Amino acid sequence: MAEDRATLSEIATAAGVSVPTVSKVLNGRPDVAPATRRRIQDLLDRRSYTARRAPAVPGAAGLIDLVFRDLGSPWAMQILDGVEDLAYRAGVGVVVSAVHGRSRSRPDRRWIEQLSKRRCDGVLLVLSDLSPSQQGQLEELGIPVVIIDPAGQPGAGIPSVGATNWSGGVAAAEHLLDLGHHRIAVIGGPPTVPCSRARVDGYRAAMNAANRKIPAGYVRHGDFTSPSGYREMNALLDLAQPPTAVFACADEMALGAYEALYERGARVPDDISIVGFDDLDSARWAAPPLTTVRQPLAEMAGMATRMLLSLVAGEGLDSHRIELATPLIVRHSTRRLA
Repeated sequence: MAEDRATLSEIATAAGVSVPTVSKVLNGRPDVAPATRRRIQDLLDRRSYTARRAPAVPGAAGLIDLVFRDLGSPWAMQILDGVEDLAYRAGVGVVVSAVHGRSRSRPDRRWIEQLSKRRCDGVLLVLSDLSPSQQGQLEELGIPVVIIDPAGQPGAGIPSVGATNWSGGVAAAEHLLDLGHHRIAVIGGPPTVPCSRARVDGYRAAMNAANRKIPAGYVRHGDFTSPSGYREMNALLDLAQPPTAVFACADEMALGAYEALYERGARVPDDISIVGFDDLDSARWAAPPLTTVRQPLAEMAGMATRMLLSLVAGEGLDSHRIELATPLIVRHSTRRLA
């Protein structure tokens, strides 16, 4: 009688090898010593361990993993739509999951085991990163990774797709400057996140190019959520000389700023002009519709999926880092200063 089915890590421990070595045996890889292979295979047989079936076409993807840091974010659905549309047309299945654990910036230790167990062919990471150990394990398993809008600097050799965040920050600030605003504040995301730093740096560059001094207290930091935009907008309104315009580095923070202004009896754009970043569906339906920098999330997701499928097929990439343009979408939340 077969023993109870074990996890991949339990089989690796029993065999005295690593999880990637067990996965090599499951995948029929030749680079495992014969004695080690027999020991692992014996354990797999006794534990009734069944691997996910291989793709019908050799070299083609059958299943990819899409891993989010935050599945509840409003832009997650735009990215999911971009991945699912291309994956569907390619006949590829998609497994969607969220990062768990204290850091919520990278998958936990069980993640590699789960990938190997279902024989995932490739991974798309959204605003997440990998530890050097995880990157090494995926390389051993032969599972390629592409990062969408990296939260940190991707490890050496990891392809990524992002947006021109710095240029978007420049465009937002220049738009407000062109409307005659001098007292322009910014609400950035976490200062440790590169895309947030780039947007704030773009704002600073535009202000410096226009010889506009940034007053003390005009550079604020939230966490890309509406409550943080609400909080930081209130802090700006409490200054002795509040701004006449605000660049919020995420639409969600811009909508939080709307709420703070409404509670204070201030009107957008009559009293304060607001520019966001992302161009979520909610930006178009806000009152008034939000002027924002469009981050092409679905296009970024589609591009990353194409790159991943190329890697699974053993093809090379023309570039390991792609940035898509971030155009300014002018609506009704900004106006010329009288």
